[in-house]
Amino acid sequence: MKLNLPPDWKVPDVLQRRLGDAAGRQRAMNADGHLLLILHEPPSAGDQGRTARVFWRDAEGRWRASTTTEGLVGLRRHLAKFAERLDELEAEWKSAQSAADYFALLRDLAPMHRTTRNLHATLQQARELAPADRDLINLRDQAGDLERTVELLHGDARNGLDYTIAHQAERQAERTYDMAVAAHRLNLLAAVFFPVATLSAIFGMNLAHGLEEPVASFLFWGVLAFGLVSGALLAGMIARKPVPIGKYVRKQ
Repeated sequence: MKLNLPPDWKVPDVLQRRLGDAAGRQRAMNADGHLLLILHEPPSAGDQGRTARVFWRDAEGRWRASTTTEGLVGLRRHLAKFAERLDELEAEWKSAQSAADYFALLRDLAPMHRTTRNLHATLQQARELAPADRDLINLRDQAGDLERTVELLHGDARNGLDYTIAHQAERQAERTYDMAVAAHRLNLLAAVFFPVATLSAIFGMNLAHGLEEPVASFLFWGVLAFGLVSGALLAGMIARKPVPIGKYVRKQ
């Protein structure tokens, strides 16, 4: 954005020569009792550019603003815009529920944090350049409160994002554990009936094996019992916890 001062401002030439075509960073400049503030508007969501606002305090202590004729009032309104924007971001923080909500909030808070921090630093610089101006002291303190508010909000949003990610990971771990338990139980059930199913497949073939006769029914029950016992032993072996690698190495 090209930076142009109002044509009716009688700003000293030494200050005008220090201005570039673009707004640049927020800063305070003084010369011959004049104070010039280059400030930025609070960034909005998705705004990549910087909108500058210029405030001038002449040698007699009168304030002028580039956007309005009310100089000091305009400077106060400028800080009020930051407070309003922080209220909007705080409302977004209270309504955030998912990781995507917290990420979008942090994406908006990052430029707001930088702009507010630089605003506070600029007003502190202006306070040092004009130590007798009590209005600057009050505005500096307000900017400090805004910077603290945005820092706390940024920290809360970061903690909310970390908690949401950790909570989702914990729920995913619980679901994975439940699936592992279910798969383990299914393996035990398959192990119990695997010998029986194998023996049934073998003796179910169309081959003469002598078990077709009624007198050999006891063999059927014997084979079934053998299969169940074998399945129980196999299930016990599967259910047994493995020996930790470290204990096995120490035994060796």
